[in-house]
Amino acid sequence: MPYQHTSHGITVSVEVDYVPQEESGHDDRYLWAYHITLINGSDEVVQLKTRHWTIMDGLGRVQVVEGPGVVGEIPILRPGQTYTYSSGCPLPTPSGSMGGYYMFERDDGVALRVTIPDFSLDLPDIKRVLN
Repeated sequence: MPYQHTSHGITVSVEVDYVPQEESGHDDRYLWAYHITLINGSDEVVQLKTRHWTIMDGLGRVQVVEGPGVVGEIPILRPGQTYTYSSGCPLPTPSGSMGGYYMFERDDGVALRVTIPDFSLDLPDIKRVLN
Protein backbone atom coordinates (compact mmCIF):
# COMPACT_ATOMS: atom_id res chain seq x y z
CA MET A 1 0.00 0.00 0.00
CA PRO A 2 1.58 3.31 -1.02
CA TYR A 3 2.10 6.30 1.24
CA GLN A 4 0.20 9.25 -0.21
CA HIS A 5 -0.37 12.98 0.37
CA THR A 6 -1.98 15.77 -1.67
CA SER A 7 -0.92 19.43 -1.47
CA HIS A 8 -2.17 22.18 -3.81
CA GLY A 9 -3.85 19.53 -5.97
CA ILE A 10 -0.59 17.64 -6.48
CA THR A 11 -0.55 14.08 -5.13
CA VAL A 12 2.70 12.43 -4.08
CA SER A 13 2.49 8.63 -3.86
CA VAL A 14 5.42 6.58 -2.51
CA GLU A 15 6.10 2.85 -2.63
CA VAL A 16 9.17 1.32 -0.95
CA ASP A 17 11.13 -1.88 -1.62
CA TYR A 18 13.99 -3.27 0.43
CA VAL A 19 17.00 -4.27 -1.69
CA PRO A 20 18.73 -7.30 -0.13
CA GLN A 21 22.42 -6.81 0.65
CA GLU A 22 23.46 -9.50 -1.85
CA GLU A 23 21.71 -7.50 -4.60
CA SER A 24 22.89 -4.07 -3.45
CA GLY A 25 26.55 -5.09 -3.23
CA HIS A 26 26.94 -3.41 0.18
CA ASP A 27 27.56 -5.67 3.19
CA ASP A 28 27.93 -2.70 5.55
CA ARG A 29 24.64 -0.91 4.83
CA TYR A 30 20.99 -1.45 4.04
CA LEU A 31 19.39 -0.17 0.84
CA TRP A 32 15.81 0.72 -0.04
CA ALA A 33 14.43 1.65 -3.44
CA TYR A 34 11.58 4.12 -3.40
CA HIS A 35 9.22 4.81 -6.26
CA ILE A 36 7.52 8.20 -6.46
CA THR A 37 4.47 9.05 -8.54
CA LEU A 38 3.49 12.71 -8.88
CA ILE A 39 -0.04 13.41 -10.11
CA ASN A 40 -1.06 16.94 -11.07
CA GLY A 41 -4.73 17.09 -10.10
CA SER A 42 -4.76 20.89 -10.22
CA ASP A 43 -5.92 23.14 -13.06
CA GLU A 44 -2.46 24.68 -13.40
CA VAL A 45 0.74 23.74 -15.23
CA VAL A 46 3.43 23.16 -12.60
CA GLN A 47 7.16 22.47 -12.66
CA LEU A 48 9.08 20.65 -9.94
CA LYS A 49 12.00 22.91 -9.04
CA THR A 50 13.65 21.47 -5.92
CA ARG A 51 13.51 18.61 -3.43
CA HIS A 52 14.09 18.59 0.33
CA TRP A 53 14.46 15.23 2.09
CA THR A 54 14.85 14.53 5.79
CA ILE A 55 16.27 11.03 6.28
CA MET A 56 16.48 9.43 9.72
CA ASP A 57 18.26 6.17 10.47
CA GLY A 58 17.28 3.69 13.17
CA LEU A 59 19.48 5.45 15.75
CA GLY A 60 17.76 8.80 15.22
CA ARG A 61 20.58 10.37 13.21
CA VAL A 62 19.20 12.85 10.67
CA GLN A 63 20.53 13.71 7.23
CA VAL A 64 19.05 16.49 5.09
CA VAL A 65 19.32 16.27 1.31
CA GLU A 66 18.37 19.24 -0.87
CA GLY A 67 18.84 20.00 -4.52
CA PRO A 68 17.35 20.86 -7.86
CA GLY A 69 14.77 18.57 -9.46
CA VAL A 70 14.71 14.81 -9.10
CA VAL A 71 16.99 12.20 -10.72
CA GLY A 72 18.53 14.91 -12.90
CA GLU A 73 15.19 16.18 -14.21
CA ILE A 74 12.98 19.20 -13.57
CA PRO A 75 9.66 17.83 -14.84
CA ILE A 76 6.73 19.94 -16.04
CA LEU A 77 3.27 18.51 -15.34
CA ARG A 78 0.20 19.76 -17.12
CA PRO A 79 -3.20 19.27 -15.47
CA GLY A 80 -3.93 15.54 -15.22
CA GLN A 81 -0.36 14.49 -16.03
CA THR A 82 1.65 11.98 -14.03
CA TYR A 83 5.42 11.73 -13.53
CA THR A 84 7.11 8.67 -11.99
CA TYR A 85 10.70 8.12 -10.92
CA SER A 86 12.69 5.77 -8.70
CA SER A 87 15.68 6.35 -6.48
CA GLY A 88 17.35 4.75 -3.48
CA CYS A 89 18.35 5.38 0.10
CA PRO A 90 21.23 3.57 1.87
CA LEU A 91 21.31 3.47 5.67
CA PRO A 92 23.79 2.04 8.18
CA THR A 93 20.86 0.65 10.24
CA PRO A 94 18.11 -1.89 9.34
CA SER A 95 15.37 0.70 9.73
CA GLY A 96 14.70 4.39 9.28
CA SER A 97 12.36 6.86 7.67
CA MET A 98 12.20 9.55 5.01
CA GLY A 99 9.95 12.48 4.25
CA GLY A 100 10.12 16.04 3.07
CA TYR A 101 8.76 18.27 0.37
CA TYR A 102 9.08 19.40 -3.23
CA MET A 103 8.97 23.01 -4.33
CA PHE A 104 6.88 23.40 -7.47
CA GLU A 105 6.28 26.56 -9.46
CA ARG A 106 3.14 27.42 -11.40
CA ASP A 107 3.28 29.12 -14.82
CA ASP A 108 2.46 32.44 -13.14
CA GLY A 109 5.52 32.13 -10.87
CA VAL A 110 3.69 31.16 -7.67
CA ALA A 111 5.72 28.73 -5.56
CA LEU A 112 3.98 25.65 -4.13
CA ARG A 113 5.35 23.56 -1.28
CA VAL A 114 4.18 19.98 -1.85
CA THR A 115 4.54 17.52 1.03
CA ILE A 116 6.27 14.18 0.55
CA PRO A 117 4.59 11.91 3.09
CA ASP A 118 6.83 10.38 5.75
CA PHE A 119 7.49 6.73 4.98
CA SER A 120 9.22 3.88 6.81
CA LEU A 121 12.35 2.09 5.68
CA ASP A 122 12.13 -1.29 7.40
CA LEU A 123 13.45 -4.74 6.68
CA PRO A 124 10.68 -7.00 5.39
CA ASP A 125 9.10 -9.46 7.79
CA ILE A 126 11.04 -12.68 7.15
CA LYS A 127 8.04 -14.86 8.08
CA ARG A 128 5.87 -13.01 5.57
CA VAL A 129 8.53 -13.29 2.85
CA LEU A 130 8.89 -17.06 3.35
CA ASN A 131 5.13 -17.74 3.13
